[in-house]
Amino acid sequence: MLTGKVRPVAGDLLLCRVVELGQHKSLQLASGRSSTLFPGDEVLLAAGNRYAPDQFEAYLPEGPGPCHLVAAGGLCGRVESRSERMGEPTRLEALGLVADASGRPLNLADFRIHPPRALRRIPTIAVLGASMNAGKTTAAAHLVRGLVLTGLAVGTAKVTGTGAPGDLALMLDAGATTALDFTDVGHASTFLLDGPALEEAFTTLLDALIAADAEVAVLEVADGLFQRETAMLVASKTFAERVDAILFAASDAMGAAMGVRELEALGLPIAAVTGLLTRSPLARREAAGATALPVLGPQELARPGILEHLLSSPARLERAA
Repeated sequence: MLTGKVRPVAGDLLLCRVVELGQHKSLQLASGRSSTLFPGDEVLLAAGNRYAPDQFEAYLPEGPGPCHLVAAGGLCGRVESRSERMGEPTRLEALGLVADASGRPLNLADFRIHPPRALRRIPTIAVLGASMNAGKTTAAAHLVRGLVLTGLAVGTAKVTGTGAPGDLALMLDAGATTALDFTDVGHASTFLLDGPALEEAFTTLLDALIAADAEVAVLEVADGLFQRETAMLVASKTFAERVDAILFAASDAMGAAMGVRELEALGLPIAAVTGLLTRSPLARREAAGATALPVLGPQELARPGILEHLLSSPARLERAA
């Protein structure tokens, strides 16, 4: 373990002691189970930055010393700001950076996957949203279910955001044969990555799903279209070339209309609107009128035949033309 004046970089592993419990009182294990924390526990965490408007804005720890648990998936950093709906962050003491026998700090990137470059394409559907907590993960899981009931082997990946094993467990519960995220390619979170790194993570994850014999891919892109990394990835040539249809999640019709316009301006193949707004029949009708797109809730997404519906949506084909 390295102590003293050592400054971690994103993905470095730190041994931390729990000082005082706050917002996060448990850690999500790799198995998907949550492990309750107690003051005095020593935990192995990844250093990282976090962008979560509904939770914490946080940046890398400056080194051994006081820091915070900024995500239940196991991310430590320094909280810069927090939503009023959140409590104070759980306080930690970083004891040092974990190193190998030669004294080199261990990093998540040391354990990343290296799939072969895909030589074929599979239908790929991306789920984007107007904001954090707009219903993207729920929509993605029900879409997975519908594709599985269609008889397809479904691979899923969360390509941006903050590591959260529970999201991957949900996709596996829905029937996905493979569930990956950016932690599998060496990033504890994608906040503050540059464009090439985002595209490389996106490409590697999709190639890994293809290598695992997925017949269709469902990709979740975190946060909203105005979030820096989401905006860069969605505007990239790589994203446009490899995504065949987009589901857009929003909590209201105004957010749906704005998101659809943004995606249309990029020439992307948006197929339908989904998200929290589907809980209300009135909001559904508003969104359908504002976007001229199908509005699909969890039940519709989970039906067999959903892939053909999304790839051949009349509204989508008209816009693509």
